[in-house]
Amino acid sequence: MKLSKRLGAEFFGTFWLVFGGCGSAVLAAAFPDVGIGLLGVSLAFGLTVLTMAFAIGHISGCHLNPAVSVGLWAGGRFPARDLLPYIVAQVLGGIAAGGVLYVIASGAAGFQTSAGFASNGYGAHSPGGYSLLAALVCEVVMTMMFLIVILGATDKRAPQGLAPVAIGFCLTLIHLISIPVTNTSVNPARSTGVAVYVGDWALAQLWLFWVAPIVGAVLGAVIYRFISAEEEA
Repeated sequence: MKLSKRLGAEFFGTFWLVFGGCGSAVLAAAFPDVGIGLLGVSLAFGLTVLTMAFAIGHISGCHLNPAVSVGLWAGGRFPARDLLPYIVAQVLGGIAAGGVLYVIASGAAGFQTSAGFASNGYGAHSPGGYSLLAALVCEVVMTMMFLIVILGATDKRAPQGLAPVAIGFCLTLIHLISIPVTNTSVNPARSTGVAVYVGDWALAQLWLFWVAPIVGAVLGAVIYRFISAEEEA
């Protein structure tokens, strides 16, 4: 598949992840009386990945996440030459989704990005007031486990055709665990896609949501390569 087509798939796939996940948080989570809450937002993020994995997995691999691309490279599943183009496409898709969400959300009376706009944060900007260290550890561990699941579910020895389900539910579980800590990133493109519209503290804290997921992804790849290596007879 041509790189341009794969990049287009990554752009629209990441757009869907950010729009669906962050959109559920901004528009539907706290809707009076019938809001979907933390459980609904967690499920929404998982569903965006599950649906896109079936839709574009055969085109681009459905990374939708710079940390996943780096982790797949570290795991020997992705060429280094495609890393930067994939990451650029993912970030642009996330920013485009954030822009569309901003236009929709700003149509409601009293809307302010200062309320968070589904941005990730730590300290005073953590939903539960968790420290920088807690946020760092949480994001590293969550992304590490995400990569182990991704690499395992897509291993040629794994049951075929079920990888999108495992990966989608893994992302749902990650959100169920970590939304109170950081609002859950595990994805620099997701974090960047909304932070650019919040500015201020969201951009100041954005570094953590690039560094921690990428470190976690590399750790997950190293661990999976170790535990999955077949011993020579």
